[in-house]
Amino acid sequence: MAKKKKSSGFAIETVKTIIYALLIAGVFRTLFFQPFWIPSGSMKETLLVGDFLFVNKMVYGYSYASCPSVRIESLGVDIDAKDLCGIFSGANTRLFGGLPKRGDVAVFRHPVSGRDFIKRIVGLPEDRIQFRNGILLINGDPVEREDAGIFAESSNPQGPAQVSPQCVNVASRQNSICEKQRQIETLPNGVRYSILNLRNQSSDNTQEFRVPEGHYFMVGDNRDNSSDSRYPTRVGGVGFVPLENFVGRADRLLFSSAGGSLFSFWAWRGDRYFKAIE
Repeated sequence: MAKKKKSSGFAIETVKTIIYALLIAGVFRTLFFQPFWIPSGSMKETLLVGDFLFVNKMVYGYSYASCPSVRIESLGVDIDAKDLCGIFSGANTRLFGGLPKRGDVAVFRHPVSGRDFIKRIVGLPEDRIQFRNGILLINGDPVEREDAGIFAESSNPQGPAQVSPQCVNVASRQNSICEKQRQIETLPNGVRYSILNLRNQSSDNTQEFRVPEGHYFMVGDNRDNSSDSRYPTRVGGVGFVPLENFVGRADRLLFSSAGGSLFSFWAWRGDRYFKAIE
């Protein structure tokens, strides 16, 4: 009898420990840092497919988007941040923290789908943004850009989705070298970063966008392979991103793997561990 009671007590304590651990993890993820795995090449070469980082939530303060979304497709679990904290959405405001800055690499919730995206902030509220022959113009002034050679990578399929990269040299065979044109872009506030280009296409010449108050203009560094604010949400873009939709800022990588899974140790990129994101 005593043995049965002891076993029952151990089981209850185990369950309580698991619940406490989940609560602590939930609070940590909600208030401080959120893990993010890079699934696509839209931010190359700043971020590569398979990079793993933690998003700093404290820097922008808190909104409904600070609540975590829980999606486990294999189990049919799809709990959106609005399911948990939707009562706080709609005012387009935040508590504590500072405003997003031009040049920040930020994670935000897609205005329609609610999925997490990561892009670079190039347009602030009330800015005029346009692309002309691939050159970014902010309030009518072209952003400084200089050639920086060629970005080269393997043409092999990348990440869990096994998507092959797009190449300017039209490399199609596996184990060949895929190349893109590389430039360094410098924003008016001095933030410098590399961008990649393939060829002239429709997104290189856009209308002039006027960013609404309380919204931001987001663009991927891999300019010809990014669904961002240059495209409206009705055609798969993100449009203007409301302030309340920001999750946090990406500051530093923790880990990186070029393989199809985390356990592909032969594809780990040791040179990217703890690398600062610029």
